[in-house]
Amino acid sequence: MKKVKVLITDDSIFMRKLLSDLLEKHPLIEVVATAKNGLDALEKIREHSPDVVTLDVEMPQMNGLQALERIMQSHPVPTIMLSSTTSEGSLNTIIAMEKGAVDFVAKPSGSISLDIHKVKEELTSKILLASKTNVSVLKTERKKDKKALSSNEEYRKLDSFKKPDNTLVCIGTSTGGPRALQSILTRLPIDFPAPILIVQHMPRHFTKSLASRLDSMSAIHVVEAIHNQKVEAGTAYIAPGDFHMEVIKQKGSMVIQLLQSPSLKGHRPSVDALFASVSKLQNQRKIAVILTGMGSDGTNGLKQMKEQDAEGTLALAESEDSSVVFGMPKAAIQTGLVNEVLHLDNVAKRIYQYLYS
Repeated sequence: MKKVKVLITDDSIFMRKLLSDLLEKHPLIEVVATAKNGLDALEKIREHSPDVVTLDVEMPQMNGLQALERIMQSHPVPTIMLSSTTSEGSLNTIIAMEKGAVDFVAKPSGSISLDIHKVKEELTSKILLASKTNVSVLKTERKKDKKALSSNEEYRKLDSFKKPDNTLVCIGTSTGGPRALQSILTRLPIDFPAPILIVQHMPRHFTKSLASRLDSMSAIHVVEAIHNQKVEAGTAYIAPGDFHMEVIKQKGSMVIQLLQSPSLKGHRPSVDALFASVSKLQNQRKIAVILTGMGSDGTNGLKQMKEQDAEGTLALAESEDSSVVFGMPKAAIQTGLVNEVLHLDNVAKRIYQYLYS
């Protein structure tokens, strides 16, 4: 089998050596070159044509974000960011996802992580996955759109026909998710009449930065969920890393429950866990959305939602055309339970239409 050619970019000679030694041990990975900063990486990409690039976020001369922009403009290559877990590092990583990075790996102990072997399995699996991703989807940066649906008469006229029933929107995503969520949430108006519950596969620290970033770009409010938090319309709640997010009815209100019960299919938070809890809600219309991501998380939960209330549950899946990784949507579609398969650009519009149908 053909090996995946990798270019490693890090300003630390120690990290370049450690990463090279670690990756070269994998039978399907070949490190074709290393680069000391973003400028060096651009030259090495032209010279070696790697299948995947790893980029340190924090580097002198040209940092990871600047390099990523240039890569996506001139030589689009699937890119994995290596990031620290500081608040600045996690925010820059979220911005990198917007600019076209496939995924990221958090360094275990800061910029020079001599214990990088702790994330060996995660890094190698993400590199192999990145080599198969849809680069054409990644190379176009999505612009924020604060006016969104609120300025579009096609949507606003729906308001006069019927006020929305109590509907709950649930979204599950993984690889490519931050960009997909941005596309949907920035298209929703400030008076969006339903709450949104989101599971994005992401570790601790990063989900808070994701929520903060999306909140700054969206007309609706976006927060990292808190245990026992009351769910309200016009707000999107992102499950915090390392916690399952479920929802229960309590004294007539929907309330978020954060749990550290065992992971499901290797995930915590898990889309299946969220969807399964939503399936138990009575007298509640539901929209289940499965976006880009590897694996099949969300499929079992969708089955439970449809078993409990097929008529009252609209299931949407992102199409292959716009997915960075078509695994999760494909698994859901194969159940035969998905009502509509949509390009990412049309998901927000369909959600809004359903609320007034």
